[in-house]
Amino acid sequence: MKTLPAKTALAASLLALLPAAAATTYPLTLTDDLGRKVTLKAEPRRIVSMLPSTSETLCAIGACDKLVGVDDYSDFPQQVQRLPKLGGLYDPKVEQIVALKPDLVLVSKYGKLEAPLTQAGLTVVAVNPETYDEVFSKTLTLGRIVNRETQAKNLVLNMRREIAKVEILTKNAARKPTAYFEIDPTPYSIGPNSFMGVLLTKAGARNIIPASLGDFPKVDPELIVKANPELMLGLSRQQAAARPGWSGLRAVKTGRVIELPKELRTILSRPGPRLPQALRGLAQLVHPELFR
Repeated sequence: MKTLPAKTALAASLLALLPAAAATTYPLTLTDDLGRKVTLKAEPRRIVSMLPSTSETLCAIGACDKLVGVDDYSDFPQQVQRLPKLGGLYDPKVEQIVALKPDLVLVSKYGKLEAPLTQAGLTVVAVNPETYDEVFSKTLTLGRIVNRETQAKNLVLNMRREIAKVEILTKNAARKPTAYFEIDPTPYSIGPNSFMGVLLTKAGARNIIPASLGDFPKVDPELIVKANPELMLGLSRQQAAARPGWSGLRAVKTGRVIELPKELRTILSRPGPRLPQALRGLAQLVHPELFR
């Protein structure tokens, strides 16, 4: 009897953990991320996506051809760039969305877009992954909604497999630096339980932000001074050095203050199918010695 190669065996064991996929049965009733019960009468054919991560996920599970419009920030994959742009979270083009006659609009739970679209007679579902685990569970939810469950389960399997490859490397790191990750110069940072915070830990760093502050907290600059991180991500050394009390921080003195490349910053901010690429890019910044 042949022995399965290690990679094949890993894939088979991961696949066994996922329930068998079947075609979605409509009408489909589900509870969305706004806590609303929504019924889809039939498989959606004309979809508007108002979140970049949702647009990416739909395309990754083979439903890109269903999209008839997207938010202003959806830019990946390339085919979504040709679709009508329908505004952002707080400035949606409601009339243009309605005019496209979608049979489904996928929205964030923020921005209050659900009410006017529902009043206009459209079917609206809020799908809004915020934690690491939700990236995977919401991918499966989207697969169910658009009748692409098998593709969604395969995507989740592949994502977890690629993430595991990076984790194998970072677990062998001789030392894991304390790190501060800045997403906005206010400053806003990331908590360890946010999807970005989990990626930072998996990349082989120790987040200095306590979980008690929340997932994406505004932080007191004095907290950063007291924590004195060995690594700072998301800002320049010049920016850090100019802040009161920050010029003496270990990361600033040793030059371990790293601005993120634009593409990496983008994919890190999207809880979607490019999570493995985001993790690899982050791990390469935290532990460049492991990727030489």
